Amino acid sequence: MSTHVAVVGAYGSAGAAVAGDLADDPDIELTLIDDGDPGGGLCILRGCMPSKEVLSAAEHRFGARKDERLVGEVPDVDIEAVVERKNDHTSGFAQHRRDAIAELAEQENVEFIHDTARFVDDRVLEVDGRRIEPDYVVIATGSNVAIPPIPGIEDVPVQTSADVLDRTEFGDSAIALGLGYIGLELVPYLTEAADVDLTVVEALPEVLEEADEPFGEELLAYYREHFDVDVLLDAEGTSVEQTDDGGVRMTVDVGGDTRTIEADELFAFTGREPALDRLGIENTSLSPGEDWVSDTMQAAGDDRVFVVGDVNGREPILHVAKEEGFTAAENVRRLRDGDSLEEYENVHHHVIFSGLGVLPYARVGHSVESAEAAGLEFVTATRDASSDGVFKTKDVADGLARLVVGTDGTVLGYQGLHYHADVMAKTMQLAVEMELDVREIPDRAYHPTTPEVLDGLIGDTAAKLE
Repeated sequence: MSTHVAVVGAYGSAGAAVAGDLADDPDIELTLIDDGDPGGGLCILRGCMPSKEVLSAAEHRFGARKDERLVGEVPDVDIEAVVERKNDHTSGFAQHRRDAIAELAEQENVEFIHDTARFVDDRVLEVDGRRIEPDYVVIATGSNVAIPPIPGIEDVPVQTSADVLDRTEFGDSAIALGLGYIGLELVPYLTEAADVDLTVVEALPEVLEEADEPFGEELLAYYREHFDVDVLLDAEGTSVEQTDDGGVRMTVDVGGDTRTIEADELFAFTGREPALDRLGIENTSLSPGEDWVSDTMQAAGDDRVFVVGDVNGREPILHVAKEEGFTAAENVRRLRDGDSLEEYENVHHHVIFSGLGVLPYARVGHSVESAEAAGLEFVTATRDASSDGVFKTKDVADGLARLVVGTDGTVLGYQGLHYHADVMAKTMQLAVEMELDVREIPDRAYHPTTPEVLDGLIGDTAAKLE
């Protein structure tokens, strides 16, 4: 007798990973469900892929404006052309995802339903006028934009990251709520490509909360200098209203002082929250909240319900969503067969395409702060990009890098706020996950030479161990 598994949210990265893993199992009957229109997943349609597309155009202008060796008028960004090309690319990427799900649905044991699923009881779904009672349910419905509950905000037009990616015209001025990973990427785009005069309201007292202290300070100084952004830290909007001319007026508490800001538009870059609102969770034994999904990807309240990707609230990162999907698929089989379950715990691996990708931030593994909190014994080394000749020759001598190494030589973590830190993060992920001994990493000349900053960190920490 076959095991019936329903995947709610099959177009997203997590759901597609589950679907692809289970579809080839002849003992599993698979029902894939998604109401996406056109469908394709957040990363493809509204996330990492289209955002990098628009950032790249602004990056080229920024490079031309910032390089003192270049003369002549700095070109404008043709935002209409940027959006048109972005739409063309993302529609192709999304079609590829939809085609992959459609191809799976051609298999005898797989069905795809393009409609909205809703729980009516524990592991009982209503979808497309049907009642489905699978043995296992995988929830992979992604996330929605989180709008902060500022009094009056429901009566004011609020633009989100999705709106930024689609718009070709902007007002002269704006208030941006949030300077987390979304704001760090889109704020420079608005100032560079659209020439928007921006005031950023950030609730935290610092940026790059996951980083050691000098990284956030360095990045904030870079934004203020190169993008002329007014950033208010430790700030909270206390009220907002629409002005007579169609703009917005916000009252902000900044460290105990009150400030009133007026602008043409309001942007919310305040993160995302699990998309559970249409699922009928209240009709089940599930109780979403902090730590409601275990390392086995099972939901508290029903061990035959697996929750993967952004919707579980654990870590809204694309590569994590895929790995969680694979873990859930494996654990469906293991639970069916009576075997012990697999736990998923990823190495910290975040990249933010800050500074239009010219000054990206990457962290793999431990920071100094997290290593201290874990009670680890370690040595550390820090290098400024300005001390590296390669960064100087490429006119990208801003930022810094840091390595954390255990006293036994094990590479524990890397942080980079510098040119190509995003690319170097993969190399350092291998070093951390393979638990390489820093003293055994080859000291060998090679090209390209940009990663010489890593050589310096490796050499510095190795010397401290001798």
